[in-house]
Amino acid sequence: MIGFELSEEQQQFQKLARDFAANEIRPVAGQHDESGEWPLAILEKAWELGLMNTKIPASCGGMELSVLDTAIMEEEIGWGCTGIATAITANTLAQVPVVVAGTPEQHQKWLAPMMEAPLMCSYAVTEPGAGSDVAGAKTVAVKKGDKYILNGQKMWITGAGHASWFFVLAKTDADAGHRGMTGFIVPADAPGVTIGKKENNMGQRASDTRGITFEDVEIPEENRLGEEGKGFLIAMKAFDYTRPLVAATCVGLGRAAMEHAIAYAKERNAFGRSIGDFQGVSFMIADMASDIEAARMLVWKSAYEIDQGRRNTLYAAYAKRFAADTCMRVATDAVQVFGGNGFNKEYPVEKLMRDAKIMQIYEGTSQIQRVIIGRELLNG
Repeated sequence: MIGFELSEEQQQFQKLARDFAANEIRPVAGQHDESGEWPLAILEKAWELGLMNTKIPASCGGMELSVLDTAIMEEEIGWGCTGIATAITANTLAQVPVVVAGTPEQHQKWLAPMMEAPLMCSYAVTEPGAGSDVAGAKTVAVKKGDKYILNGQKMWITGAGHASWFFVLAKTDADAGHRGMTGFIVPADAPGVTIGKKENNMGQRASDTRGITFEDVEIPEENRLGEEGKGFLIAMKAFDYTRPLVAATCVGLGRAAMEHAIAYAKERNAFGRSIGDFQGVSFMIADMASDIEAARMLVWKSAYEIDQGRRNTLYAAYAKRFAADTCMRVATDAVQVFGGNGFNKEYPVEKLMRDAKIMQIYEGTSQIQRVIIGRELLNG
């Protein structure tokens, strides 16, 4: 039997995240948007409450929550502020390659400490000339004895300025395409690692986005994740876990924008009645609500599939594509409902519109999701 009821435990997770978003995130979201300040105090509270590092195995002291459990919480955190949500959940994307491909020793060395202190880590794959085309990356790691020498650049790396280590994808065989890529764990304080300036982004300004340069960085062989040449598969596998979570934050942002639009449509009058009485406005809100509900169902389905041990690449792409496009459209329509006020920083929806745009870009653009969907359907 199919059911959509949340378990008692899931309801508790949802309430915990909802209360945290309402009491800790919402009151300071505008301040962090204006200043671009890293939300350290919020991250520390999120860590204390168990809202971070949810996929760390129990053997390392983690809760090892399901993707669905985490997605339920991510929607609420995204409702609070997706910039702060991105800062909170950046760890998961970097941790998942270690979770799925790391040895027990690597788990204890790199994951266990993150349950003992609010440490950060980052997923360093994108490069200045290789975003969607991951296989086009230029960063190389050359084997010398029992070490690898890493050289190259990464760009748009979330949390880079505060990370204690990075998951880095590098070419160990330059002629083998994506089959020549290998994953490594690289300490942020390793000699030869240079962290760039914080980028001045349009939206999600509480998040920390930077470039990283690696110059003759020595990486011990024990920091290699899996076999040589398996890095691309490991990096892509991480997205099967995290795209449902990103999609969940999209649902949260869309829900926030819709709530603001509904409240404004009720109180704003034109031609002697509230603007919500006009079909032009009420139909926009109806579309918001139905699309948000559909996006949430795709999130839950994509999370449920991987929690059942099944390959969810197609469903994760469905969820990421639809939820990202939905939150952008809903935020844009919310600005339209507000009219001229929506274009003004004194009102909440312009921030949501700026924050929403990156959802269609990071963790695989909406166009790349369509490529994945088409490939999965046509090639089986």
